[in-house]
Amino acid sequence: MSSGPLPIVAIVGRPNVGKSTLFNRFAGRRRALVEDRPGATRDRIAEEVEVGDRRLLVVDTAGLDPEAEAGLPAAVQAQAWSAIRDADAILWVTDAQSGLLPDDLELAQTLRRTAKPVTLVVNKVDVPAHAARVGEFHGLGFERTRGVSAEHGSGAWDALEELAALLPAVGEAAEPREPGIRVAVVGRPNVGKSSLVNRLAGAQHVVVSDEPGTTRDAIDVVLERDGERYTLVDTAGLRRAGRRDANAERVSALMTVRALERADVALLLIDAEEGFTDQDARVGRLTRDRGVATLVLANKWDRVRGGERAGAVREGIAHGLRFMADAPVLAVSAKTGAGIDALFERVKGLSEVSQRQISTADLNRWLQDAVRRHEPAMAQRGPRKRPLKFFYATQTGVRPPTFALFCTEPTAVQPAYRRFLENRLRESFDFAGTPVRIRLRARAEKRSRGRR
Repeated sequence: MSSGPLPIVAIVGRPNVGKSTLFNRFAGRRRALVEDRPGATRDRIAEEVEVGDRRLLVVDTAGLDPEAEAGLPAAVQAQAWSAIRDADAILWVTDAQSGLLPDDLELAQTLRRTAKPVTLVVNKVDVPAHAARVGEFHGLGFERTRGVSAEHGSGAWDALEELAALLPAVGEAAEPREPGIRVAVVGRPNVGKSSLVNRLAGAQHVVVSDEPGTTRDAIDVVLERDGERYTLVDTAGLRRAGRRDANAERVSALMTVRALERADVALLLIDAEEGFTDQDARVGRLTRDRGVATLVLANKWDRVRGGERAGAVREGIAHGLRFMADAPVLAVSAKTGAGIDALFERVKGLSEVSQRQISTADLNRWLQDAVRRHEPAMAQRGPRKRPLKFFYATQTGVRPPTFALFCTEPTAVQPAYRRFLENRLRESFDFAGTPVRIRLRARAEKRSRGRR
């Protein structure tokens, strides 16, 4: 009933060749920061994209810069290169207006050594006169080379569809699941992720430092507790320099996305001493978008002094994560071990909830009751309004629990009514802590016909 991780397509290339513009084209909204200067994109951004009958994770990356040797630029480059390593396919973006440059030649050598599918797109072919510039890129020897315009959209989707056709459909590429419960430890940099993993494992498995960005790769730590096996995955983070642009929604690194795709449960760490931040909300949104049951940990609780301060911290977390208000919150201290004993029991419970299956009979009783309590708004069909009718429901997946609801007009169901159904489903079957997915499906209303 469950499916495997989504195939990942990484968009890579030199700085300022139009990667983020192309990503936004695929995402259908302005998710990545776009500026006409190199280095504007610091963190990778992942977006689930439907390509025909397939779903992919398309990932935007920072521009590959061979001269970045130290500090934040080097950390950004480490993430960009790991995108190439961790992706299932690569969309390599070059610039028709700049022409073929030495950095392109160097990158071509690297990509030729990978066994992963690569499509070379020559961007900024915005007018017919630019099309001739694509020819020199054919000399790099990549079978799939296309001229595109990310700005205007021409050729962009063709390139992605061509690449997607080479990847297995969702479910066919499922990785073998390791025994036990996989737990992704996620959060902003320097909130204590590595310290927590070491505390849980009872050994110094990962490097712990006050320097943000110490962890550069996802690290697996396997342990057993009360007869249950757990695989903890410590993930990296990258602190942003300076003030964040409100329009720049930059989220976690690709390795965090991959860890969440494979996880049963996520531990979302928040620095209780510092208090809740916008970036905590972004990471929380990522766990919910990826469909992972989540336990929120208010770490460094030993530094929170006084009942008034503790209440303010809890209130800040509740307000900031109101979009996932069902997620349980546990106060812990990776340093002292406070609250740790209760953690494993919570994780095991969330893993069970995320895999809960509801019988079709119980679901349909629930659906009838929910519609009776609150009828949906009328569906507009031409100049007339017609009642929107729900017929039946069935569960189609777990991790997260996913349900198909059949009705007369799926597109007429208002977002508020969909949220009502999700909340009622969560309350009725105790899905606290895990996302719930509802897929609306069309089914024509049967009409009885008399004899003529």
